[in-house]
Amino acid sequence: MEDSKKNQASVDDSFISTTDSDKINSISGPRYITWIYKLDNFGVETRGIERVSVEERESIAQSTSRWFQFVQVIGLWFAACGGLTSMSSYFLPSLLFGLNLRDSMVSGIISMIIGCLVPAYCATMGPKSGCRQMVTARFLFGQWGVKFVAVIAIIGGVGWSVVNCVLGGQMLVAINGNISLSVGIVVISVVSLIIAIFGIRVLLKFQTILSIPIFIAVVLFYVVVCKKIGYIPEANELIRQEGFSSLTTRGNWLSFFAIGYSITATWGCGAADYYILFPEKTPSYQIFWVTFLGISVPTTFVAIVGTLCGTIAFAYKPWNDAYNNLGVGGLIVQTFDVWGTFGKFVAVVLYLSLICNNIMNTYSIAFECQLIDQYLLYIPRWIWATIMTAVYIALSLAGREHFSTILSNFLPMLGYWISMYIVLLLEENLIFRSTVKVRKMLHESEYQGENYHLLYNWKNWNKPKGRTIGLAASLAFCVGVVGAILGMNQVYYQGVLAKKIGDYGGDLGMWLSFAFTGITYPIFRYIELKRFSK
Repeated sequence: MEDSKKNQASVDDSFISTTDSDKINSISGPRYITWIYKLDNFGVETRGIERVSVEERESIAQSTSRWFQFVQVIGLWFAACGGLTSMSSYFLPSLLFGLNLRDSMVSGIISMIIGCLVPAYCATMGPKSGCRQMVTARFLFGQWGVKFVAVIAIIGGVGWSVVNCVLGGQMLVAINGNISLSVGIVVISVVSLIIAIFGIRVLLKFQTILSIPIFIAVVLFYVVVCKKIGYIPEANELIRQEGFSSLTTRGNWLSFFAIGYSITATWGCGAADYYILFPEKTPSYQIFWVTFLGISVPTTFVAIVGTLCGTIAFAYKPWNDAYNNLGVGGLIVQTFDVWGTFGKFVAVVLYLSLICNNIMNTYSIAFECQLIDQYLLYIPRWIWATIMTAVYIALSLAGREHFSTILSNFLPMLGYWISMYIVLLLEENLIFRSTVKVRKMLHESEYQGENYHLLYNWKNWNKPKGRTIGLAASLAFCVGVVGAILGMNQVYYQGVLAKKIGDYGGDLGMWLSFAFTGITYPIFRYIELKRFSK
């Protein structure tokens, strides 16, 4: 009985009660809102940021094959990454940055592969902890620092949703001129919300099923694009005639590199969310490689055809006109014009890929909302998903005429923050928690003489006193922001170092934020451990 009481934690005993033991991890609000939680009986997932217990995951493992779980996750990644959301950025290197096909491919593919390493590593935290990605960030940033990180993650998720909604709206307008851009935005938002509300199990099944027709649609997109591949030499020549200096081209190359990296790296904000049902002892290398390949293979597949299409459009007037009139969405639909009604049908299937990506954003944003304040915990995930959907619908409607501007300025900003997060996570895990001996020596107050075999004492997921204060990570993060400011290259601001690269600058924010954070964190963390022992 006493052990049970010791494991009982509360965020606020009068408001939210939290039971955190190996067997039960639940958060429930006061009696007058308990009806909200009964929606779980109708299939709505009401579980929020609560940890999925080891026992619950083992129970799932007994009834579900490990391979089946991996197949579902692979289907999820293929549906989310193998469609238009990932592809959309790859139309821009020629059309927006003036890069020829070779420079576009090299910059885009290399940066994307590097970016895949971030979510692949972050995903390994899911089975180990049973916690959502941003909940595990509490063990880095502490109870207060993680609030700021959660806000950044929310901005990222909402931003990606705006990209999806605007692109989807453009496509529906191009497919049927009688539909307004606003209607297209609302349709993709509402469908995404409905699926996200029903939670991880429905999400996995939905994504796995849709991954097949989306893959077929992308193959057909290759077919129509490659019919015009003869325009590529002409496009390369037109780009050469633009007369950019070598330094300016390198600057543009670096700026697109930052976008390519951000396309895949930003999955690190929520990668662990999709592995919380996996058994605790699932080998980390399996999670890493399934995630890395699950993201990199479909993204590479769509990146190549997107780059080809964008380069061709630079020289082929009908496609260029479609891009100028209705943006990337109009360009995509125009490529299928040669197939008439069937081409429009294929475009609609590609449109569904935007929904697949948007569902994951809508799903994960809700958990980050619950991390902002203890009093927000009792509001179920599905309500937060609904609120955030309303927010990104409003933003999408406001920015519906500026897709390329949103994309080129928004994505690098996400790359800065995720670079700082991943270096903090790597250094904490590989330096300050590398072995049982190190954990015993440096983190005694956290482990309290037990569970040293675990990377973190996950029982403390909702116990601030059992986790770090987060001063070291927060300070290092702030130093990283300085690096990002020095190296950022955006329309609204050029960093001191970024503006020195060619006529239009080159984005170095990703590299500098990573370096500044990585150099200072070990120093700050050593001081923090000496002072607080956690």
